[in-house]
Amino acid sequence: QVQLVESGGGLVQAGGSLRLSCAASGFTFSNYAMGWFRQAPGKERAIVSTIYQSGDITTYANSVKGRFTVSRDNAKNTMYLHMNSLKPEDTAVYYCAAGRVPSGNRDAYDYWGQGTQVTVSS
Repeated sequence: QVQLVESGGGLVQAGGSLRLSCAASGFTFSNYAMGWFRQAPGKERAIVSTIYQSGDITTYANSVKGRFTVSRDNAKNTMYLHMNSLKPEDTAVYYCAAGRVPSGNRDAYDYWGQGTQVTVSS
């Protein structure tokens, strides 16, 4: 049974930091590119970051570049998102996703987690 389970969300003040985790099971994690998406109330789900299978290539949305860092540990079947200098506009439900190719397109991903809420207060 394929599972992606996000954790690490919560409430943080502007300027603070959080680390999200995405634990994968039920498929060969190292064969899949991974992505972080987020969805704010009333908005569409949007790409935040992607990471290639080996972890050596990463991409970021312009809105988070320089503040967020994505990484993965294939030995632990886990992906991370380190979020620094958080802003109120980062408030959203954050989802991790697995796909055969890294993409900013939601349709490219085969598996999704249930999401974790991140709330940044001003």
